[in-house]
Amino acid sequence: MAEKITIIGGGLAGSLAAIYMAKRGFEVNLFERRPDMRKASVYQGRSINLALSTRGLNALKKIGLDKEILADAIPMYGRMMHSKTGELSYHPYGKDGQAINSVSRGRLNQKLIELADEFENINIFFNARCTDVDVDQTTATFTLEDGSSKTVTGTRIIGTDGAFAATRGKLQVSDRFNYSQSYLHVGYKELVIPEGENNSFRMEKNALHIWPRGSFMMIALPNPAGDFTCTLFMPFEVFEGIKTKEDVSAFFAEHFADSVPMMPTLLEDYMANPTSSLVTVKCYPWVKGDKLALAGDAAHAVVPFYGQGMNCSFEDIVVLDNMIEKYGDDWNTIFDEYQKERKPNADAIADLAIQNYYEMADKVGDKHFLHKKHIEHELTELYPTQFKSQYELTTFSLSGYKYALDQGKKNDALLEHIIANNAEEKIKDPAYMDALWHLLN
Repeated sequence: MAEKITIIGGGLAGSLAAIYMAKRGFEVNLFERRPDMRKASVYQGRSINLALSTRGLNALKKIGLDKEILADAIPMYGRMMHSKTGELSYHPYGKDGQAINSVSRGRLNQKLIELADEFENINIFFNARCTDVDVDQTTATFTLEDGSSKTVTGTRIIGTDGAFAATRGKLQVSDRFNYSQSYLHVGYKELVIPEGENNSFRMEKNALHIWPRGSFMMIALPNPAGDFTCTLFMPFEVFEGIKTKEDVSAFFAEHFADSVPMMPTLLEDYMANPTSSLVTVKCYPWVKGDKLALAGDAAHAVVPFYGQGMNCSFEDIVVLDNMIEKYGDDWNTIFDEYQKERKPNADAIADLAIQNYYEMADKVGDKHFLHKKHIEHELTELYPTQFKSQYELTTFSLSGYKYALDQGKKNDALLEHIIANNAEEKIKDPAYMDALWHLLN
Protein backbone atom coordinates (compact mmCIF):
# COMPACT_ATOMS: atom_id res chain seq x y z
CA MET A 1 0.00 0.00 0.00
CA ALA A 2 1.37 3.40 -0.96
CA GLU A 3 2.20 5.74 1.87
CA LYS A 4 -0.44 8.41 2.36
CA ILE A 5 1.07 11.56 3.79
CA THR A 6 -1.02 14.40 5.18
CA ILE A 7 0.82 17.73 5.16
CA ILE A 8 -0.78 20.43 7.29
CA GLY A 9 0.28 23.90 6.15
CA GLY A 10 0.84 24.87 2.53
CA GLY A 11 3.33 27.68 3.07
CA LEU A 12 6.93 27.50 1.90
CA ALA A 13 8.02 24.43 3.91
CA GLY A 14 4.75 22.55 3.38
CA SER A 15 4.57 23.03 -0.37
CA LEU A 16 8.24 22.04 -0.69
CA ALA A 17 7.66 18.95 1.48
CA ALA A 18 4.69 17.94 -0.69
CA ILE A 19 6.88 17.99 -3.81
CA TYR A 20 9.68 16.00 -2.15
CA MET A 21 7.24 13.38 -0.84
CA ALA A 22 5.44 13.12 -4.20
CA LYS A 23 8.77 12.57 -5.96
CA ARG A 24 9.25 9.61 -3.60
CA GLY A 25 5.99 8.17 -4.98
CA PHE A 26 3.87 8.85 -1.88
CA GLU A 27 0.27 10.02 -2.08
CA VAL A 28 0.12 13.50 -0.59
CA ASN A 29 -2.80 15.55 0.74
CA LEU A 30 -1.70 19.15 1.30
CA PHE A 31 -3.94 21.43 3.39
CA GLU A 32 -3.60 25.23 3.59
CA ARG A 33 -5.84 27.50 5.69
CA ARG A 34 -5.42 30.51 3.38
CA PRO A 35 -6.99 30.92 -0.09
CA ASP A 36 -5.15 29.77 -3.19
CA MET A 37 -2.34 32.32 -3.46
CA ARG A 38 -2.36 31.93 -7.25
CA LYS A 39 -5.84 33.44 -7.37
CA ALA A 40 -5.69 35.98 -4.56
CA SER A 41 -5.21 39.50 -5.91
CA VAL A 42 -2.89 40.25 -2.99
CA TYR A 43 -0.76 37.58 -1.38
CA GLN A 44 -2.19 37.00 2.06
CA GLY A 45 0.48 36.63 4.70
CA ARG A 46 3.68 38.25 5.78
CA SER A 47 5.41 40.07 2.98
CA ILE A 48 8.86 40.58 4.45
CA ASN A 49 11.22 39.83 1.59
CA LEU A 50 13.22 36.69 2.04
CA ALA A 51 16.97 36.28 1.69
CA LEU A 52 17.47 33.11 -0.31
CA SER A 53 20.96 31.67 0.12
CA THR A 54 22.93 28.45 -0.30
CA ARG A 55 20.78 26.14 1.84
CA GLY A 56 17.52 27.24 0.28
CA LEU A 57 18.96 27.12 -3.22
CA ASN A 58 20.22 23.58 -2.56
CA ALA A 59 16.66 22.52 -1.66
CA LEU A 60 15.17 24.20 -4.74
CA LYS A 61 17.85 22.77 -7.03
CA LYS A 62 16.80 19.24 -6.09
CA ILE A 63 13.33 19.93 -7.54
CA GLY A 64 14.60 21.95 -10.51
CA LEU A 65 13.24 25.31 -9.34
CA ASP A 66 16.43 27.17 -8.41
CA LYS A 67 17.15 28.84 -11.74
CA GLU A 68 13.57 30.07 -12.21
CA ILE A 69 13.49 31.63 -8.75
CA LEU A 70 16.94 33.19 -9.15
CA ALA A 71 15.89 34.74 -12.48
CA ASP A 72 13.42 36.89 -10.54
CA ALA A 73 15.67 37.55 -7.53
CA ILE A 74 18.00 40.46 -6.85
CA PRO A 75 21.47 39.51 -5.58
CA MET A 76 22.67 41.52 -2.57
CA TYR A 77 26.45 41.42 -2.29
CA GLY A 78 26.72 43.27 1.01
CA ARG A 79 25.23 45.61 3.62
CA MET A 80 24.94 49.31 2.88
CA MET A 81 24.96 51.24 6.16
CA HIS A 82 23.18 54.59 6.43
CA SER A 83 24.49 56.72 9.29
CA LYS A 84 22.28 59.21 11.12
CA THR A 85 23.92 62.05 9.19
CA GLY A 86 23.46 60.28 5.84
CA GLU A 87 26.95 58.88 5.20
CA LEU A 88 27.06 55.51 3.45
CA SER A 89 29.46 52.66 4.20
CA TYR A 90 29.47 49.32 2.42
CA HIS A 91 30.42 45.92 3.89
CA PRO A 92 30.54 42.87 1.56
CA TYR A 93 28.86 39.68 2.80
CA GLY A 94 31.54 37.32 1.61
CA LYS A 95 34.11 36.84 -1.10
CA ASP A 96 33.74 38.47 -4.51
CA GLY A 97 30.59 37.19 -6.17
CA GLN A 98 28.97 35.79 -3.01
CA ALA A 99 25.49 37.19 -2.53
CA ILE A 100 22.22 36.57 -0.76
CA ASN A 101 19.15 36.90 -2.96
CA SER A 102 16.15 39.11 -2.28
CA VAL A 103 13.03 37.14 -3.27
CA SER A 104 9.30 37.68 -2.81
CA ARG A 105 7.77 35.30 -0.28
CA GLY A 106 4.47 35.32 -2.17
CA ARG A 107 5.95 34.60 -5.57
CA LEU A 108 8.13 31.78 -4.22
CA ASN A 109 5.12 30.19 -2.52
CA GLN A 110 3.09 30.51 -5.73
CA LYS A 111 5.83 28.81 -7.75
CA LEU A 112 6.01 25.92 -5.29
CA ILE A 113 2.22 25.48 -5.35
CA GLU A 114 2.22 25.58 -9.16
CA LEU A 115 4.86 22.85 -9.25
CA ALA A 116 3.04 20.78 -6.62
CA ASP A 117 -0.15 21.02 -8.69
CA GLU A 118 1.61 19.31 -11.59
CA PHE A 119 1.93 16.06 -9.60
CA GLU A 120 -0.94 13.61 -9.97
CA ASN A 121 -0.19 12.22 -6.50
CA ILE A 122 -0.63 15.59 -4.73
CA ASN A 123 -4.10 16.84 -3.77
CA ILE A 124 -4.19 20.46 -2.57
CA PHE A 125 -6.96 21.88 -0.37
CA PHE A 126 -7.14 25.64 0.27
CA ASN A 127 -9.28 27.49 2.82
CA ALA A 128 -8.90 24.41 5.03
CA ARG A 129 -8.25 25.23 8.68
CA CYS A 130 -6.98 22.41 10.86
CA THR A 131 -9.20 21.98 13.92
CA ASP A 132 -8.02 18.63 15.27
CA VAL A 133 -5.26 16.07 14.89
CA ASP A 134 -5.37 12.51 16.24
CA VAL A 135 -1.73 11.51 16.13
CA ASP A 136 -2.25 7.87 17.10
CA GLN A 137 -4.89 7.35 14.39
CA THR A 138 -3.03 9.68 11.97
CA THR A 139 -6.23 11.56 11.24
CA ALA A 140 -6.64 15.30 10.78
CA THR A 141 -9.87 17.29 10.72
CA PHE A 142 -10.35 20.52 8.79
CA THR A 143 -13.05 23.16 8.53
CA LEU A 144 -13.52 24.07 4.88
CA GLU A 145 -14.57 27.35 3.26
CA ASP A 146 -18.24 26.42 3.15
CA GLY A 147 -18.22 25.60 6.88
CA SER A 148 -18.26 21.84 6.38
CA SER A 149 -15.83 19.51 8.10
CA LYS A 150 -13.42 17.09 6.44
CA THR A 151 -11.43 14.35 8.19
CA VAL A 152 -8.59 12.61 6.38
CA THR A 153 -6.65 9.53 7.37
CA GLY A 154 -3.09 8.91 6.25
CA THR A 155 -0.12 6.82 7.30
CA ARG A 156 1.99 9.86 8.32
CA ILE A 157 1.41 13.52 9.18
CA ILE A 158 3.90 16.31 8.55
CA GLY A 159 3.15 19.52 10.42
CA THR A 160 4.35 22.63 8.58
CA ASP A 161 1.65 24.97 9.86
CA GLY A 162 3.82 27.76 11.21
CA ALA A 163 4.90 29.28 14.51
CA PHE A 164 1.50 28.71 16.14
CA ALA A 165 0.98 25.25 14.69
CA ALA A 166 -2.11 23.17 15.43
CA THR A 167 0.00 20.05 14.91
CA ARG A 168 2.49 21.10 17.57
CA GLY A 169 -0.42 22.03 19.82
CA LYS A 170 -1.34 18.36 20.00
CA LEU A 171 2.19 17.46 21.10
CA GLN A 172 2.30 20.27 23.66
CA VAL A 173 -0.34 18.54 25.76
CA SER A 174 1.47 15.21 25.62
CA ASP A 175 3.84 13.90 28.28
CA ARG A 176 7.51 15.00 28.36
CA PHE A 177 7.19 17.52 25.55
CA ASN A 178 9.47 20.51 25.98
CA TYR A 179 8.29 23.82 24.59
CA SER A 180 9.32 27.45 24.90
CA GLN A 181 8.40 30.65 23.12
CA SER A 182 10.13 33.94 23.70
CA TYR A 183 9.23 37.28 22.18
CA LEU A 184 11.90 39.78 21.23
CA HIS A 185 11.42 43.14 22.94
CA VAL A 186 11.21 44.73 19.48
CA GLY A 187 8.36 44.62 17.02
CA TYR A 188 8.32 45.49 13.33
CA LYS A 189 6.35 47.59 10.88
CA GLU A 190 6.54 47.38 7.11
CA LEU A 191 7.09 50.48 4.99
CA VAL A 192 8.05 51.09 1.38
CA ILE A 193 10.48 53.06 -0.76
CA PRO A 194 8.72 53.15 -4.16
CA GLU A 195 10.52 52.93 -7.46
CA GLY A 196 11.85 56.10 -9.08
CA GLU A 197 11.25 57.27 -12.63
CA ASN A 198 11.14 54.48 -15.24
CA ASN A 199 11.31 51.81 -12.51
CA SER A 200 14.69 53.07 -11.36
CA PHE A 201 16.12 52.24 -7.94
CA ARG A 202 16.44 55.20 -5.56
CA MET A 203 19.35 53.51 -3.76
CA GLU A 204 22.05 50.94 -4.54
CA LYS A 205 20.17 47.99 -6.05
CA ASN A 206 22.47 45.10 -5.09
CA ALA A 207 22.69 45.64 -1.33
CA LEU A 208 20.70 45.14 1.83
CA HIS A 209 20.30 48.63 3.30
CA ILE A 210 20.50 49.14 7.07
CA TRP A 211 19.91 52.25 9.15
CA PRO A 212 21.44 51.15 12.51
CA ARG A 213 20.36 53.30 15.45
CA GLY A 214 21.42 51.38 18.55
CA SER A 215 18.20 50.17 20.14
CA PHE A 216 16.31 50.19 16.83
CA MET A 217 16.92 50.05 13.07
CA MET A 218 15.36 50.06 9.64
CA ILE A 219 16.29 47.75 6.77
CA ALA A 220 15.37 47.75 3.08
CA LEU A 221 15.49 44.95 0.50
CA PRO A 222 15.25 45.55 -3.27
CA ASN A 223 12.43 44.29 -5.50
CA PRO A 224 12.58 43.70 -9.28
CA ALA A 225 10.11 46.54 -9.95
CA GLY A 226 12.59 49.09 -8.55
CA ASP A 227 10.99 49.53 -5.14
CA PHE A 228 12.34 48.50 -1.74
CA THR A 229 10.49 46.67 1.02
CA CYS A 230 11.43 48.44 4.26
CA THR A 231 11.04 47.07 7.76
CA LEU A 232 11.32 49.21 10.86
CA PHE A 233 12.38 47.25 13.96
CA MET A 234 11.91 49.02 17.32
CA PRO A 235 11.06 48.34 20.96
CA PHE A 236 7.29 48.31 21.44
CA GLU A 237 7.41 51.24 23.84
CA VAL A 238 8.99 53.39 21.11
CA PHE A 239 6.23 52.38 18.69
CA GLU A 240 3.64 53.20 21.36
CA GLY A 241 5.07 56.71 21.75
CA ILE A 242 4.50 57.52 18.06
CA LYS A 243 0.77 58.23 17.81
CA THR A 244 0.17 60.90 15.16
CA LYS A 245 1.41 61.73 11.67
CA GLU A 246 3.27 64.64 13.25
CA ASP A 247 5.03 62.20 15.58
CA VAL A 248 6.02 60.05 12.57
CA SER A 249 7.39 63.05 10.67
CA ALA A 250 9.41 64.26 13.65
CA PHE A 251 10.77 60.78 14.42
CA PHE A 252 11.91 60.08 10.85
CA ALA A 253 13.34 63.58 10.42
CA GLU A 254 15.50 62.96 13.48
CA HIS A 255 16.59 59.36 12.92
CA PHE A 256 16.17 58.51 9.21
CA ALA A 257 16.45 61.87 7.49
CA ASP A 258 18.09 60.52 4.33
CA SER A 259 15.20 58.08 3.76
CA VAL A 260 12.36 60.62 4.07
CA PRO A 261 12.67 62.10 0.53
CA MET A 262 12.48 58.54 -0.86
CA MET A 263 9.29 57.64 1.07
CA PRO A 264 6.39 59.76 -0.30
CA THR A 265 3.77 57.49 1.31
CA LEU A 266 5.56 57.22 4.66
CA LEU A 267 2.84 58.81 6.80
CA GLU A 268 0.01 56.79 5.26
CA ASP A 269 2.00 53.52 5.36
CA TYR A 270 3.09 54.05 8.96
CA MET A 271 -0.43 54.75 10.20
CA ALA A 272 -2.07 51.94 8.18
CA ASN A 273 0.38 49.06 8.63
CA PRO A 274 0.27 46.98 11.81
CA THR A 275 3.05 46.64 14.36
CA SER A 276 3.84 42.94 14.57
CA SER A 277 5.81 40.85 17.05
CA LEU A 278 8.81 38.55 16.63
CA VAL A 279 8.85 35.16 18.32
CA THR A 280 11.41 32.40 18.78
CA VAL A 281 9.91 28.93 19.28
CA LYS A 282 11.92 25.94 20.48
CA CYS A 283 10.50 22.51 21.22
CA TYR A 284 11.38 18.82 21.46
CA PRO A 285 10.66 16.12 20.43
CA TRP A 286 9.70 17.12 16.90
CA VAL A 287 8.23 13.72 16.15
CA LYS A 288 5.91 11.16 17.64
CA GLY A 289 6.84 7.59 16.79
CA ASP A 290 6.41 6.93 13.09
CA LYS A 291 3.20 8.98 12.92
CA LEU A 292 4.01 12.69 13.03
CA ALA A 293 6.93 15.01 12.29
CA LEU A 294 7.14 18.79 12.62
CA ALA A 295 9.14 20.91 10.18
CA GLY A 296 9.75 24.58 9.48
CA ASP A 297 8.37 27.18 11.86
CA ALA A 298 6.16 24.57 13.53
CA ALA A 299 9.37 23.04 14.92
CA HIS A 300 11.56 26.14 15.23
CA ALA A 301 10.32 29.66 14.60
CA VAL A 302 13.27 32.08 14.42
CA VAL A 303 13.49 35.86 14.19
CA PRO A 304 14.46 37.15 10.71
CA PHE A 305 17.81 38.83 11.42
CA TYR A 306 20.06 36.21 9.86
CA GLY A 307 17.86 35.76 6.81
CA GLN A 308 17.82 32.01 7.49
CA GLY A 309 14.23 31.19 8.51
CA MET A 310 13.16 29.90 5.11
CA ASN A 311 16.59 28.46 4.31
CA CYS A 312 16.51 26.50 7.58
CA SER A 313 12.95 25.26 6.93
CA PHE A 314 13.89 24.14 3.43
CA GLU A 315 16.92 22.33 4.85
CA ASP A 316 14.58 20.44 7.21
CA ILE A 317 12.84 18.95 4.19
CA VAL A 318 16.14 18.04 2.51
CA VAL A 319 17.33 16.26 5.67
CA LEU A 320 13.99 14.43 6.06
CA ASP A 321 14.25 13.31 2.43
CA ASN A 322 17.85 12.17 3.01
CA MET A 323 16.68 10.05 5.94
CA ILE A 324 13.99 8.40 3.77
CA GLU A 325 16.71 7.64 1.21
CA LYS A 326 18.91 6.16 3.94
CA TYR A 327 16.40 4.18 6.00
CA GLY A 328 13.81 3.09 3.44
CA ASP A 329 10.45 2.35 5.07
CA ASP A 330 11.69 2.35 8.69
CA TRP A 331 9.76 5.49 9.64
CA ASN A 332 10.55 5.30 13.34
CA THR A 333 14.23 5.62 12.48
CA ILE A 334 13.61 8.16 9.68
CA PHE A 335 11.76 10.54 11.99
CA ASP A 336 14.09 10.03 14.95
CA GLU A 337 17.30 10.55 12.96
CA TYR A 338 15.74 13.59 11.28
CA GLN A 339 15.00 15.30 14.59
CA LYS A 340 18.39 14.40 16.09
CA GLU A 341 20.13 15.94 13.07
CA ARG A 342 18.02 19.09 12.93
CA LYS A 343 17.26 20.07 16.53
CA PRO A 344 20.81 21.27 17.54
CA ASN A 345 21.11 23.16 14.28
CA ALA A 346 17.70 24.81 14.63
CA ASP A 347 18.55 25.93 18.17
CA ALA A 348 21.85 27.34 16.88
CA ILE A 349 20.29 29.43 14.10
CA ALA A 350 17.68 30.73 16.55
CA ASP A 351 20.50 31.99 18.79
CA LEU A 352 22.49 33.32 15.83
CA ALA A 353 19.46 35.27 14.57
CA ILE A 354 19.03 37.07 17.89
CA GLN A 355 22.78 37.72 18.06
CA ASN A 356 22.59 39.24 14.57
CA TYR A 357 19.84 41.65 15.61
CA TYR A 358 22.14 43.29 18.13
CA GLU A 359 24.96 43.26 15.58
CA MET A 360 22.84 44.94 12.89
CA ALA A 361 21.11 47.47 15.15
CA ASP A 362 24.00 48.49 17.34
CA LYS A 363 27.44 47.02 16.70
CA VAL A 364 27.69 48.04 13.04
CA GLY A 365 28.24 51.55 14.36
CA ASP A 366 30.96 50.42 16.79
CA LYS A 367 34.57 51.12 15.68
CA HIS A 368 36.08 48.07 17.41
CA PHE A 369 33.45 45.82 15.85
CA LEU A 370 34.02 47.28 12.37
CA HIS A 371 37.79 46.94 12.78
CA LYS A 372 37.31 43.29 13.70
CA LYS A 373 35.06 42.77 10.67
CA HIS A 374 37.72 44.30 8.42
CA ILE A 375 40.36 41.87 9.71
CA GLU A 376 37.91 38.99 9.40
CA HIS A 377 37.23 39.85 5.76
CA GLU A 378 40.98 40.07 5.06
CA LEU A 379 41.54 36.63 6.60
CA THR A 380 38.78 35.08 4.45
CA GLU A 381 40.47 36.53 1.34
CA LEU A 382 44.06 35.63 2.34
CA TYR A 383 43.38 32.15 3.77
CA PRO A 384 40.16 30.80 2.19
CA THR A 385 40.84 27.19 3.23
CA GLN A 386 41.99 27.88 6.82
CA PHE A 387 39.55 30.64 7.77
CA LYS A 388 35.82 30.90 7.17
CA SER A 389 33.72 33.56 8.86
CA GLN A 390 30.65 32.66 10.86
CA TYR A 391 28.55 34.47 8.27
CA GLU A 392 30.11 32.48 5.43
CA LEU A 393 29.55 29.17 7.23
CA THR A 394 25.94 30.10 7.98
CA THR A 395 24.96 31.66 4.67
CA PHE A 396 27.25 30.32 1.94
CA SER A 397 27.79 26.71 3.03
CA LEU A 398 25.87 23.58 3.99
CA SER A 399 27.79 23.17 7.27
CA GLY A 400 25.60 22.67 10.32
CA TYR A 401 24.37 25.86 11.98
CA LYS A 402 25.72 24.48 15.26
CA TYR A 403 29.19 24.26 13.71
CA ALA A 404 28.88 27.85 12.47
CA LEU A 405 27.85 29.05 15.93
CA ASP A 406 30.74 27.26 17.65
CA GLN A 407 33.29 28.25 15.00
CA GLY A 408 32.21 31.89 15.28
CA LYS A 409 33.23 31.95 18.94
CA LYS A 410 36.66 30.56 18.05
CA ASN A 411 37.00 33.06 15.21
CA ASP A 412 36.26 35.87 17.64
CA ALA A 413 39.00 34.69 20.01
CA LEU A 414 41.47 34.68 17.10
CA LEU A 415 40.47 38.19 15.98
CA GLU A 416 40.71 39.59 19.50
CA HIS A 417 44.18 38.01 19.84
CA ILE A 418 45.34 39.72 16.62
CA ILE A 419 44.01 43.10 17.74
CA ALA A 420 45.40 42.78 21.28
CA ASN A 421 48.86 42.14 19.82
CA ASN A 422 48.62 44.95 17.23
CA ALA A 423 49.26 42.29 14.60
CA GLU A 424 46.94 43.57 11.87
CA GLU A 425 49.85 43.85 9.39
CA LYS A 426 51.40 40.53 10.42
CA ILE A 427 48.36 38.54 9.26
CA LYS A 428 49.67 38.84 5.71
CA ASP A 429 52.59 36.61 6.74
CA PRO A 430 51.53 32.93 6.47
CA ALA A 431 54.25 31.93 8.96
CA TYR A 432 52.75 34.24 11.58
CA MET A 433 49.27 32.84 11.01
CA ASP A 434 50.53 29.24 11.11
CA ALA A 435 51.29 29.84 14.79
CA LEU A 436 47.70 30.99 15.42
CA TRP A 437 45.50 28.54 13.56
CA HIS A 438 45.41 26.26 16.61
CA LEU A 439 43.02 28.83 18.16
CA LEU A 440 40.36 27.66 15.71
CA ASN A 441 40.59 23.97 16.64
